[in-house]
Amino acid sequence: MIEIKAITELDQLKLLKSEYLDQTTAPLDGMWLCGFVPLASHFGFYKNSTSIGYCCINDEGNLLQFYLRSNDSSEESSLLMNMLSGKYDHLPKIEGAFVSTAEPDFLSYCFDNFSSFKVNAIMYQLNKGAKLSINKDINWTLRPVDPENLSEAVEFGVSSIGAPKDWLAQYWSNLIQRQELFGCWLDDELIGTGENREFDDFQEGYTDIGVIVSQQQRGKGLATWILQQLVQMAIEKSLEPICSTERDNIGAQKAIIRAGFVARKRIVEFMV
Repeated sequence: MIEIKAITELDQLKLLKSEYLDQTTAPLDGMWLCGFVPLASHFGFYKNSTSIGYCCINDEGNLLQFYLRSNDSSEESSLLMNMLSGKYDHLPKIEGAFVSTAEPDFLSYCFDNFSSFKVNAIMYQLNKGAKLSINKDINWTLRPVDPENLSEAVEFGVSSIGAPKDWLAQYWSNLIQRQELFGCWLDDELIGTGENREFDDFQEGYTDIGVIVSQQQRGKGLATWILQQLVQMAIEKSLEPICSTERDNIGAQKAIIRAGFVARKRIVEFMV
């Protein structure tokens, strides 16, 4: 039986995570890869004291990554089945999983072992054949958010999308330090934000972009305009922009498509 141990130093998994990402068929969503996964509990898989894989489980009991260095797919599916059945009683109880269709092996094992699923989010890549057309007559401006604007930005994010305040403050503080968070003000009121999150250790050559628009300004083309600005920034850095949105957010989907993106992959939520 494969032994599973808790991992406290994620640097121990750097090689395995690189192998895992080498198997993907498209870039993974940046919020999941760089935001949610590092906060999850990580566990290493061992056979005869040799490290052969890992997984990570978030506080809600959702499996976010699963990798076993093996040529035997039945062994991988069997391991996941044993984890779900509670044979590893020191693991958190697994309630479900989030996996993208760009992670084919993990996705297949989830289909084998979970009873139901639904599409959680849609992942987009830039349509390289589309022409970027920005309306230059618009009087909006987008500029980097300064550290002194962090509180204002956090309040805006909480009121606009209901994001957890403490988490957003920490997350956006890091983006501000990296000059990857941008704001759009109208008469000294923050009406929109844009993120251009570059990857560090993995997925070099891509940048994950995102946008939030105040409820009062939606339906006016602001989201599309901010996305277009972010795309232009990425192109100027020779980076390929990617983005995603929830399956039910029709407004965001329309803005993303108008900004030149095409839906390539999905994030699937599995339930026990």
